[in-house]
Amino acid sequence: MCLICDRIEMIKNGSNPYFVKELETGYVVIGDNQHFYGYTLFLYKNHDKTELFQLEMPERKKFMEEMSIVAEAVSNAFGPEKMNYELLGMGDAHLHWHLYPRRKGDIENYGNNGAGPVWCYPMEKMYSDENRPSEEAMEEMKHKLLIELDKLI
Repeated sequence: MCLICDRIEMIKNGSNPYFVKELETGYVVIGDNQHFYGYTLFLYKNHDKTELFQLEMPERKKFMEEMSIVAEAVSNAFGPEKMNYELLGMGDAHLHWHLYPRRKGDIENYGNNGAGPVWCYPMEKMYSDENRPSEEAMEEMKHKLLIELDKLI
């Protein structure tokens, strides 16, 4: 099984502390590390397709629509200046969106004098244990995001 399939199994058995809400095509989870406050993932429910273009058009449209709703909810909940979206897959081929709320200065002076994608920021700093929210902070984030999701769905 892949890491995302493992996380989905944790959602199904009630042991994923990052889980926020199930939608038709996927699961909304808060990211483990929160250097980018409000970082959220939208995990596609199935591992049978590894590329967005492999989804049948109705499913693809629904997945894209729901991702957009999740991004809007993240923006409403955490108040960024800009949202960044990524659907990568070389690290884990399971379809999933990374939704990054962005603010000026969030990559310090990395990138082009502090401007650029999240990947300009050193991964060891981004994924540092210092960026893991406390249980209390995680519950607060999940609550804020769930309120905004429920307004939009």
